[in-house]
Amino acid sequence: MGRTLFIDPGRCIGCEACVSACRECDSHRGKSMIHLDFLEPGSTVASMPTVCMHCSDPVAPCAQVCPAEAILITEDGVVHDADKTRCIGCGNCVNACPMGVPKIDLAAKLQYKCNLCYDRTAHGLAPMCATVCPTGALFYGSLDELEADRPGVRVSDQFDFGGYPLGTGVGVVVPADRDKPVPGGFYPSVLGEPL
Repeated sequence: MGRTLFIDPGRCIGCEACVSACRECDSHRGKSMIHLDFLEPGSTVASMPTVCMHCSDPVAPCAQVCPAEAILITEDGVVHDADKTRCIGCGNCVNACPMGVPKIDLAAKLQYKCNLCYDRTAHGLAPMCATVCPTGALFYGSLDELEADRPGVRVSDQFDFGGYPLGTGVGVVVPADRDKPVPGGFYPSVLGEPL
């Protein structure tokens, strides 16, 4: 992994600045490709930003099931939203994504999802969501930069869905004291370690 997005759920305050910033992106102006999930509404204010995890191992499930081959993956591992000239709005990608990221615009019959602000990240700029996050719950950079900013941080890019492992291009900060999968499917292994 080079420069990528890291999600630190313990820092998210649910302010929705990321959601608002995402709506301003030129490639999907007016639609937010980031979702803010409130983990236990009514019990806690705990929240977590949900972005495309840019699955890499195996190849992104959304791209695997697209009958129109509308979801392209760049050499640097970014899983793009569906090519609007090819997407048929079938919803296979929605059903295949274990993270629940792609959404179908029923009126337009098109799929939309986070593409890591590729118009920005391809030129070395951070995604819109990470530029406005006041707490650093969304951090864009390398693992070394994250570790320099947060000594002792533990990050996972490996997930387990009922025995089905999935590697991602986006990292998630996990508790350092876990020695087994964290509830929700995160493996608390260091980036790059095998399952």
